[in-house]
Formats: sequence, C-alpha cells, structure tokens
Amino acid sequence: MSKPHNQPSRSSGEHPSDELVLAAIERAALHDPRRMPAVPVWSILEHLALARRSGGARHVSARLEAMETVGWLDRSRRHGVPTWALTDAGARRLREARRKGNGPALPESPQHRAWRLARVTAGQELERFRSGVREHLERAVRLLDAEPPPHSDAWLELAEDLQRACRRVGSAGYCLREWAEPDDDLRDVDERVDPADAMLGEAELARRRARRGGRRNIRLWDEHDAPA
Repeated sequence: MSKPHNQPSRSSGEHPSDELVLAAIERAALHDPRRMPAVPVWSILEHLALARRSGGARHVSARLEAMETVGWLDRSRRHGVPTWALTDAGARRLREARRKGNGPALPESPQHRAWRLARVTAGQELERFRSGVREHLERAVRLLDAEPPPHSDAWLELAEDLQRACRRVGSAGYCLREWAEPDDDLRDVDERVDPADAMLGEAELARRRARRGGRRNIRLWDEHDAPA
C-alpha cells in the first residue's frame, strides 16, 4: 500500500476508478479497529476523501453494486447496514493493476489524518494547556492561604478542574511527542502500551493503561468536557 499523502478531498466532478474503490475497500478493512473484512459505504468514502452526499459518493454506491455483479465484491450486512468486502477476483483485479504500474493512489488515510490533526492541534494548544495548570495551582495556593479556610466545595471543584487540566497537558504531550506517525500498511489503534511498561508490575500496568484511555481524542480537550 502507498504511503499516506496530504491530499485534498476529491472534487465533486471527479469519479474514482473501480480500482481506486477496490483499494479503498482493502485499506478500510485493514484499518478497521474491529478487524472486519467487510466495511460499510461511509468507511469506503472516508478512504476516498469523498463527502457522503456528493456526486462522487453516488457514483461509488452505483459502482459497488456493479462490482458485486461481476464478482469483485461480496455484499453482507452488519447490524442492518450493508457492508462490502473484496472477493478473490476483486483482489486479483487490484493486484493486476498494481503489477502493471496502474496502482491507484489513495488520498491520505483517516488514521493518518487523525494523527496529523492531533499533532498540529497539540502544537498549537500545549502551552495554553500548561498555563491552565499553572493557574489552577496558583488557585490552590490561594485556597491554602485563605482565612477563614474555604468551604470544602471549593476544593472539590478545584480537584475536578485540575484533573481535567492535567489530562489535557498529558494528552497533548502524547499526541505531539509520543504518538508515532501511522504506517498505512498497519492498523493504527492505541493499545495504551509503552516500551517502559515491561518494568512495571501487573497492578501498576493496569492503572497506567486505564489512565491512558482517550489520550488520542482531541475532542476531550474542550475545557467544558468531563475527563475520559
């Protein structure tokens, strides 16, 4: 498979070739976090960088049915949603195109786009997140020095705010420095492991892996969201 490139979405006037659609299905299945060989249309469109209501999307839907008719695709259903998988004939068609040097070049994959967006956003926001932690720590000092001592609710509220602030710093730092650039030949799923984990006992490893949940999810960086 090709290395991901930062390509823009396909224009509404461009229709992907059958070989490109086959390549998108192949990559969507490879990247599926549940390791399912059959993928829904919306996943195929994501790998083609096509909007769901575009002319290109309608073209793809028609071609899926046509390719099923000629035996390149198998159609099934998952939770009532139609899904598509390459047949042996479809896989051969794709291999032949690549062997002849006509292998289709897919747009940037969703997993690479997610990595890139998280990395860029972390670079833009990390210092602001760090400043937020400092502000909460200064607030803690003020509460410690306050006379008379503050109501317990003030401490409980600060604890929640500080936890969210620290998680944002940790998550952004991970996305910026620790999340390796995905290889499109592999499924990129956060297994919440680290090379240094081999030195940890089972109990501590379980605690760390639990804390790492959601560290790639930049939507959790909203100051008003609850921690993961």
